[in-house]
Amino acid sequence: MTKSEMNWAAIDADPRFQALHRKKTAFLWGLMIFSVAFYFLLPIGAAYYQDLFRVRVWGPMNVGILFALSQFIVAWGIAWIYARRANREFDAMAAEIIRDAHNIR
Repeated sequence: MTKSEMNWAAIDADPRFQALHRKKTAFLWGLMIFSVAFYFLLPIGAAYYQDLFRVRVWGPMNVGILFALSQFIVAWGIAWIYARRANREFDAMAAEIIRDAHNIR
């Protein structure tokens, strides 16, 4: 069966696809809210908690620089968390739908 022969409306209406979409959307919204909140802590902290951000931790490194560098670690962590969840759960759900796509009417 080719792509043009697929009943995309039926696939979209399939309860398994709806469940996949709902789970993935909820998970991604949670990750997005966390990442945006963490991202905005840096300018908020730099503006309102300057004394804290100036505290020296080691040599020229201060809390502000370490917090700014932690943005990279958090971004990589979010990507790792998403990849793990997608590989474990979302891909399995999508594979099941793909396997049965020709039967969905």
